Amino acid sequence: MRFITKSQVRLAKRESGSHKGQNGYVLAVGGSEEYSGAITLAGLAALRSGCDLVKIIAPKKVAWAINAYSPDLVTMKLKDSNFKLKHFSIVKKSMDRFDVLLIGNGIGMDNETKKFCKKTIKEIKKSKVIDADAIKSISMYDAENSIITPHSKELEYFLINSKIKKPIIEKINNEKNIGKKSQSIKKTAQKFLGKNNIILLKGKVDAIISKNRILLVKGGNAGMTKGGTGDVLAGLCAGFLAQSKESLQSAINASYYNKKIGDILLKKKKGFSYLASDMVNEIKRIKDYS
Repeated sequence: MRFITKSQVRLAKRESGSHKGQNGYVLAVGGSEEYSGAITLAGLAALRSGCDLVKIIAPKKVAWAINAYSPDLVTMKLKDSNFKLKHFSIVKKSMDRFDVLLIGNGIGMDNETKKFCKKTIKEIKKSKVIDADAIKSISMYDAENSIITPHSKELEYFLINSKIKKPIIEKINNEKNIGKKSQSIKKTAQKFLGKNNIILLKGKVDAIISKNRILLVKGGNAGMTKGGTGDVLAGLCAGFLAQSKESLQSAINASYYNKKIGDILLKKKKGFSYLASDMVNEIKRIKDYS
């Protein structure tokens, strides 16, 4: 268990003669009429990370708002105002062309939506990044080949859904030392981690927990409590994963750059006035931080 350094951050090599699609496609599923910005930020972060294409499946009003905001994101527009079980077949068919599924950003907690998230995550076997409300919809027995990116409350939902005993959850919640907390999570989630899953626990210090390793990531600042910064992190995970196909390395890269960008913006804006959308725009300088 140790803090990562810049030397452990490695971007996927991009061939000078590469063609469209060779650097990864991300299918992003999320958004609701209340939270249209979350999936937009996540999609743009994935695209800025270097992958070739991001397509967003979202309710119609959300998708039109995304198109108005950015011409770079492709959208599929659902007629319903929220995700339903019937939309699983659309996602499953679409995934034939995509390398990574990003799911959960702004998706909401409607009962039908939760069922959709659970079924999609359980039955899509390709690489996934699971964030926000999608994490609250599943247990550790539902996912494989995934990076989940919870904050502490989302992790608590996840553990409750997984039927973990209340004293164990309380012990994890109450532990202030991030190293000891990570060890407890690793021990509790061994079966989950054994299915090629990774937990990227967001916090003052991020903890990246895999089957065999715990890595801690310092950096960031109090300005990153703003809404949307976690969506940027999830998007970075998905974009890096689409390019490299390496889950642990993608989580390392995403956590490192997300915190680094927050610290750069704190200096540039001379305070906490920066927004999650500023973080997305700063990703274009990502190689300057390598």
